[in-house]
Amino acid sequence: MVINRLTWKIGGKAGEGIMATGMIFSQSCCRGGLHVYDISEYPSLIKGGHNNLQVRVEDQEIFSQLKSVNILIALNKETILLHKGELVNGAGIIYDSSEAIEPKEINDNIRLYPIPFNNIIKEIGAQVIMKNNVALGASIALIDYDFGIVEEVIKDNFKRKGDKVINENTKAARAGYDYIKNNFKNDFEYKLETIGKPGRMILTGNDAICMGAINAGCKFYAAYPMTPASSILHFMAAQERRFNIVVKHTEDEISAINMAIGAGFTGVRAMTGTSGGGFCLMTEGYGLAGMLEVPVVIILSMRPGPSTGMPTWSEQGDLKFALNASQGDFPRPIVVPGDVEESFYLTQVAFNIAEKYQTPVIVLSDKNLAESHKSTDKFDTKRITIDRGSYASPTDLAASPETSFFKRYKYTENGISPRTIPGMKKGIYTASSDEHDEEGNIREDIDVRIKMVQKRARKMDILAKEIKQPELVGSHDAEVTIIATGSTKGPIKEAMILLEKEGVRVNFLQVVYLNPFPSEKVSEVLGSAKKTVVVENNFSGQFADIIRERTGKDVDKRILKYDGRPFYPEDIFTEVKEVVTHG
Repeated sequence: MVINRLTWKIGGKAGEGIMATGMIFSQSCCRGGLHVYDISEYPSLIKGGHNNLQVRVEDQEIFSQLKSVNILIALNKETILLHKGELVNGAGIIYDSSEAIEPKEINDNIRLYPIPFNNIIKEIGAQVIMKNNVALGASIALIDYDFGIVEEVIKDNFKRKGDKVINENTKAARAGYDYIKNNFKNDFEYKLETIGKPGRMILTGNDAICMGAINAGCKFYAAYPMTPASSILHFMAAQERRFNIVVKHTEDEISAINMAIGAGFTGVRAMTGTSGGGFCLMTEGYGLAGMLEVPVVIILSMRPGPSTGMPTWSEQGDLKFALNASQGDFPRPIVVPGDVEESFYLTQVAFNIAEKYQTPVIVLSDKNLAESHKSTDKFDTKRITIDRGSYASPTDLAASPETSFFKRYKYTENGISPRTIPGMKKGIYTASSDEHDEEGNIREDIDVRIKMVQKRARKMDILAKEIKQPELVGSHDAEVTIIATGSTKGPIKEAMILLEKEGVRVNFLQVVYLNPFPSEKVSEVLGSAKKTVVVENNFSGQFADIIRERTGKDVDKRILKYDGRPFYPEDIFTEVKEVVTHG
């Protein structure tokens, strides 16, 4: 019997409630004190296509999905055919008994649980669409979990739709639960038990980014919907009135970033969000913010390209794009969170950097982090202190003559000039996209150009000294050192656990700041490691190239994946073992 170590998967056609059912299962496990990580897959179609959601549950903290599945809920036969290869020995398939399953299609060591979905739905007088809840209840019975928790979660999820909807969904789940209990032995190998300690949250990376933005004091968000960044717009719009935020669904991404720049210019903490295609449209505005020295936070959530690419899948193919977007030289700080916790805290750090250094800041995410749920303890909302940066003091303004503009772009030792915002007496200046002098007047003189470029560049020198350096975690005597950035963090941590069980000593360096890049620390690690590998979700090894560009050193091995799917720990385990065995 395996207790509290389970991967549960549901699949079917779009519109069959796959995501809603998976979310209820995840929440039910989280309320029982268990740790949860879930991941969804769906095609870029308005209607139809195969959807699935996988939930991993354990009683210890977990960091990513695994390949092996213990329970497969198949709302259609296609789900069985697509995912039967993922099932481990003793796993079970819950499926519609009206589907003809040939014995030769399924391995002997897989248990079958046929359920007459349509008959049950008819008997209880529920809607056909509720067969997902019948299947949910059946799976709860199979793993012998507390059905009372599921009832509470259903109640909370449908409370806005009223008692009738709550009762129908609960009744359907209960019918599935009873069918398993009445028709099958209680001998399924995998079980879940509650362990108490409720109170954790279950969030996606996008949820955490929004919570971080709100906690940082963001009061303006503008965006045009684009997967996988769209749910940021949904989240912020839902919280608009509660937190006194202006949220704008703009006509395109060009308007979105220009509106955010306008808000930032007035002293409001402002943010926009998009994916690669939308960021292409934003790049001119991105440069405008750099020239105007206006603070704005940009969420860039990566998906496979080029062009429309694979809109609902995951990749890390925009690392170099983010580093080099827009024309000219200007500070481009980029932070790359690796999990939901970092999404919360680093979004706040991004707002502080944007205002302190008066520059646009990119928070670089991807679909895997943006849409996968992870259970986590409640965040410390006091950990990051808000830093609004340098504003002109009364002394600065008093020194400004009545007849001339304020020196908004004053040459300073650290490159940071005190700001004024509209309405400040004697604070007027010209905010021009052209090169300008200290008052903002358009100038093309050689000395002005050189001084202003150097002034803006000095800010990155100061920031580079301020950011937290990456830390090497794991074995001090590692055979292999893994270096990575972004959402590969979770699968790498899980792979390290698997490798250590096999006696392979590994450690891991996570780079959180893509720019300014921690060249000295990365160079030190590359110089002392026995073998180095980079793990990244793209074809060309962009992160490894960035390491070489910034340190002059190359890694020994690039572990790359570019099929639109995130890394699984098993992928990394196999590749690292190969490095250890064959070099």
